[in-house]
Amino acid sequence: MDVQIRKTRVALLSVISNTVLVVMKLVVGIMISSVSVISEAIHSGMDLVAALIAWFSVRTSSKPADDDHPFGYGKIENVSGTVEALLIFLAAGWIIYEAVKKFIHPEPIETAFWGVGVMLISAVTNIIVSHTLFKVGRETDSVALQADAWHLRTDVYTSVGVMAGLALIWLGQWIFPGYDLNWLDPACAIAVALLIIKAAYELTIQSARDLLDANLPEIEANWIRNLIESHCEAVRGYHNLRTRKAGHYRFVEFHIQVDPQMTVDTSHQLTQKLSRKIKEHLPHSTVTIHIEPCNGECNEKCLAGCLRSELDRRRIKSNKKLLSDAAN
Repeated sequence: MDVQIRKTRVALLSVISNTVLVVMKLVVGIMISSVSVISEAIHSGMDLVAALIAWFSVRTSSKPADDDHPFGYGKIENVSGTVEALLIFLAAGWIIYEAVKKFIHPEPIETAFWGVGVMLISAVTNIIVSHTLFKVGRETDSVALQADAWHLRTDVYTSVGVMAGLALIWLGQWIFPGYDLNWLDPACAIAVALLIIKAAYELTIQSARDLLDANLPEIEANWIRNLIESHCEAVRGYHNLRTRKAGHYRFVEFHIQVDPQMTVDTSHQLTQKLSRKIKEHLPHSTVTIHIEPCNGECNEKCLAGCLRSELDRRRIKSNKKLLSDAAN
């Protein structure tokens, strides 16, 4: 199936599931006067907004580059992730406010089993949908889908926490009728809010990082360096390695130094080979390589990426082997 179709379909699945859960939680929360269930409805409401943003962003981010956006639309996924995180912070603040109000003015919870039931349905649904989002998000390197998946995965944990609190209140009404356990409801709501804040902080860091054109992860940057250094027979040195990411698109650029007598055709073939290997290992990459002659005038920048010493070591090793073979 086409990558774009897969991304759009799974994003739409998240929109539909969150819509159903918001309605269910809100109805049950109001019916049983549970601030923790209502807070979960608000949480799912933020998840719904996030799912809508993710759905829009994955539809837009894969648009081809044009005259107005020569580097493409990939960063819209990072923008959507950052907006989602800010919405989660707002939702967490509202939940804490409502929970504190209920601590001050407690209300008894009737028919808590309805809340247990809707939280169980919510947890199971979000486990299935978040697993699907994670799977497609990682396979397509979609920041927006993975952010949406983290939203729902957090919702699973909070749903289980609220369900446990309501279950204790429900059982307490039967086992310990003389004890008031209704304080567990706002306590669970505050716990939900704290988990949401933690998830929002992590999502903000993840999404905003690429908006600031940070380097690719170190493991990817090191792979590029190793690739260049593996061609030290032709490449005498390299410098100005710069990388960044926009959504699922990567941008890689660097300078390589070669023999001044190397022909234009040979140097072109070398850059094509390096570019092809990078794109095979790191899909959706745009690679720019600048060729420079190595004329022996070394400066500090040049020496930092010099591969002549490595080339000399290989030649010495090769000569030793030839001498050894000749002696035998």
